[in-house]
Amino acid sequence: MTKSANMRVALLPYPVIAAAVGGNPDAIARVIRHYSSYIAALSMRTSYDANGFPRFQVDEDLRKRLEMKLIVSILGFDLN
Repeated sequence: MTKSANMRVALLPYPVIAAAVGGNPDAIARVIRHYSSYIAALSMRTSYDANGFPRFQVDEDLRKRLEMKLIVSILGFDLN
């Protein structure tokens, strides 16, 4: 598969984006699912266990804040 074909598979369809901007909860959930792995990667934090070994985990508070920021941005987006 060529690079451009891979790019087309990874994109959200325009009707889904338009529905999300219009406030459709199912479309907003689909957009959030599409970006969930990226949001999780941005939310990774290092914590240390009782023995002092580092452990990487998703900071759930930060993940929720990023999801809320995405929702606010979606609802405020101008398609015109």
